[in-house]
Amino acid sequence: MKEVAAVSGVSISTVSRVLSGDTAVKADRVTRVLDAVDLLGYQRNDVASTLRRADRGSASIGLILEDVANPFFSAVHRGVEDIARPHGVVTLAGSSDEDPEQERRLAAAFTARRVDGLIVVPAGDDHAYLLRERAAGMPLVFLDRPPRLLESDTVLTDNAGGARLAIEHLLATGHRRIAFLGGREPIHTAIERRSGYLEALRDHAIAVPSELVCTDLHDAAAARQAARTLLLGPDPPSAIFSAQNLLTIGALRALHELAAQHTVAHVGFDDIPLSDVVDPGLTVVAQDPYALGRTAAELLFGRLRGDQGPYRHVVLSTTLIARGSGELPAPPPARTRAP
Repeated sequence: MKEVAAVSGVSISTVSRVLSGDTAVKADRVTRVLDAVDLLGYQRNDVASTLRRADRGSASIGLILEDVANPFFSAVHRGVEDIARPHGVVTLAGSSDEDPEQERRLAAAFTARRVDGLIVVPAGDDHAYLLRERAAGMPLVFLDRPPRLLESDTVLTDNAGGARLAIEHLLATGHRRIAFLGGREPIHTAIERRSGYLEALRDHAIAVPSELVCTDLHDAAAARQAARTLLLGPDPPSAIFSAQNLLTIGALRALHELAAQHTVAHVGFDDIPLSDVVDPGLTVVAQDPYALGRTAAELLFGRLRGDQGPYRHVVLSTTLIARGSGELPAPPPARTRAP
């Protein structure tokens, strides 16, 4: 604060008032203080007096997820927490809601509280803003998606390989018209899963009609509507691959609403609760969100213990769980009448 005051040409008390949001400070002084804050990269330490220990650790780490309400990210959170707790470290978590600015705000809030490290599920496409924190000694681990414009430890799932596994499974039961329901296209996982879907069909010399590929679906409602449109069309697919857990829920609803769950095969990416009790049971390509969280936390605490080795890039495999929906056979080809 002394440096901010010196650069802006005001008193330390004025700096404190500006940063506390005091509206009585003159506008020109507010501008000078904020310009100095940007120039110096000043971060408020809101809880230093209560969290700082003798070893200068805060006994906390920050976890930025897409959505803490999504069961997938809840499991990630638990994996991180189960590693952090035995170290006497609390996990602070927040949702970016796929908003790059919200991701930055959360990162700023956590670093202002001087967390010992950050685990981030990226929402934005530029993570160079964290270079200053790294230079100050804060370890960073990126989870589920790689960072952009910043080299770092990462923990990913083999998304393309998992998608190929799903499509190969459907192809083995005779399906050729396989629809794709994909998530928000800028997201790394959505792009990788669509790539795996297309590669598997290409390897079998199967052309993919554009109407079977539905991307940029944001939630279960969008997936339900997309699936209904496909199934009610003039040439419906014989199988559906839904590439995210919430999209799988939407596709399931559409199939059951149209009484097509026993005739149209379905494989989802990510397991979902009660997938073994629906009729038929839901076949999925399962990744392990709990293992993703644990692995990311293990990397982070390794860095906190002094690991100075090269950045590590861990890719976890997927598993196909056959429960019935993905094993429904393709309908026989339509017979052509003899002239």
